[in-house]
Amino acid sequence: MAAQLDLVGNASSLHTSGRAARRVLEDAREELAAAVGAHPSEVVFTSGGTEADNLAVHGSWIARRTAGPGEVAGRPRVVVSAIEHHALHDLVPALERDGAEVVRLPVRPDGVVDPDAIRAALAGQPGRATAVGSLMGVNNETGAAQPVDVLAEACRTAGAWSHSDAVQAFGHVPFDFAASGLDLASLSAHKVGGPVGIGALLVRRGVSPAPIVFGGGQERGVRSGTLAPVLAVGFAAAASEAAAELSARAARWGRLRARLLAGLAGLPRVRPLLPPAASPAILTVAFEGCEADDLLLLLDAAGIDASVGSACSAGVSDTSHVLLAMGMPTAAARSCLRFSFGATSGEGDVDALLAALPDALAKARRALGGGATIDAH
Repeated sequence: MAAQLDLVGNASSLHTSGRAARRVLEDAREELAAAVGAHPSEVVFTSGGTEADNLAVHGSWIARRTAGPGEVAGRPRVVVSAIEHHALHDLVPALERDGAEVVRLPVRPDGVVDPDAIRAALAGQPGRATAVGSLMGVNNETGAAQPVDVLAEACRTAGAWSHSDAVQAFGHVPFDFAASGLDLASLSAHKVGGPVGIGALLVRRGVSPAPIVFGGGQERGVRSGTLAPVLAVGFAAAASEAAAELSARAARWGRLRARLLAGLAGLPRVRPLLPPAASPAILTVAFEGCEADDLLLLLDAAGIDASVGSACSAGVSDTSHVLLAMGMPTAAARSCLRFSFGATSGEGDVDALLAALPDALAKARRALGGGATIDAH
């Protein structure tokens, strides 16, 4: 990125500076495509995962809600899971105001969407066909891996487009767009160590969601806005490294996660949430008898970064919709703190957390007065 910071041309301009910026952008597009198993023409750059999610689901519904050439009826339905990131969770009311029929897929207590519920929702009813189905690859709060392959197959059978929010999947668990069978997938650069402020929507050839932001139509006519070649370079470099080092990183994260779990086992009234299959980079823990917000601030004072729910809703005290959808009581959901590992995380970080936790947890529990017992799941 530093080598390209003197780029001044608009990549959509025809002058020399513009063409130079375009070359940098397209080289980055090709590198990113190779890292994620896509064709370069399938990469649509966005401002991040949130925009990519909105474009994928809202844009697909707009494109398919009315009958197209050769179709006898439109597709008014959208199928999404109850545990999606706020980028989609908070889109649902807007879709419904616009006239969409939204079906929410339920989630089991272990944090995984039921495959049978996916198949049943996509089977649909006469005249109530689905435009697009969406299921995140890895939940951003629990780390639970979701049956995206089931969604892709069910959508294909139903004639619906399939989308996955792969922001927490790519670079953490195996991901290949071509092999996934998906029609659309969302990515974000900063989740793999790239710059903040750029992402991508992978759009399979032959699939064309309607634009939701209007302008120059710079990206395949579905996404408008002046492009950022320097950010694209950083995104592509980080994606290439994440793909190449996935096995080594995942193994290291798995060791760190196991080290953290072993340390937590010695603390009273502490329950990690352990999905049957999960990203090794995420662990959510319920700390009985305290508010996670209190514990987060106490750990922050000790130099530990952690999260309550989604970091994208920072400062919002609402209880996690993901944990509530899993059937967790409100008090238990409000006691959950998320720890995640990155490319630079090491054993020293886990040890520092374990050293800080007992005192912070005791103070947080005193602040709440002990709290109620967490129901087991």
